[in-house]
Amino acid sequence: MQAEAIRSRNAGLVVAARAGDRGAFDELYRNYARMVHGILLARVPHDAVEDLVQEVFLQAFRQLPRLRDASAFGGWLAAVARNRARDHFRRVRPSSELSDVHAAPGNLTAEVEAAAALSAIRGLPEAYRETLILRLVEGMSGPEIAERTGLAHGSVRVNLHRGMKLLRERLKGRSTHAEP
Repeated sequence: MQAEAIRSRNAGLVVAARAGDRGAFDELYRNYARMVHGILLARVPHDAVEDLVQEVFLQAFRQLPRLRDASAFGGWLAAVARNRARDHFRRVRPSSELSDVHAAPGNLTAEVEAAAALSAIRGLPEAYRETLILRLVEGMSGPEIAERTGLAHGSVRVNLHRGMKLLRERLKGRSTHAEP
């Protein structure tokens, strides 16, 4: 029931933002910025994410009058973010964020370890990648991910469970390959 109340509140904010209420759009930004950040982080280089978050919200602001169902804002915004990530690669040549993340685990700095984990997550299937980043990086709960993205609670639960299993396997494989 709480998710329905949040969805209804956000739908009211969408209606107000369409009518020109900047404060309502600011609140939508605060409610959905972590989700957009996570979706982009799952797809584009880390150094491009912050700018792309702003571009997604600017595009959403401009296209808000086209959104037919105000209660579908979260899923619609998630789609805008995914499309913006695809567009990013059409405009920019791909580059590697780190040249080598296969050093011995005991010698890795926290930053390099985080980059290695992010790289492993990015190697997972899209559904798992996105939900894991929203959970592990953005700190969103399963119900919050479902409510924000428009996914079913059961789908989020399954994606998190299967994604964590795959991630553990990949990270375990990485650490055994890195040892002499």
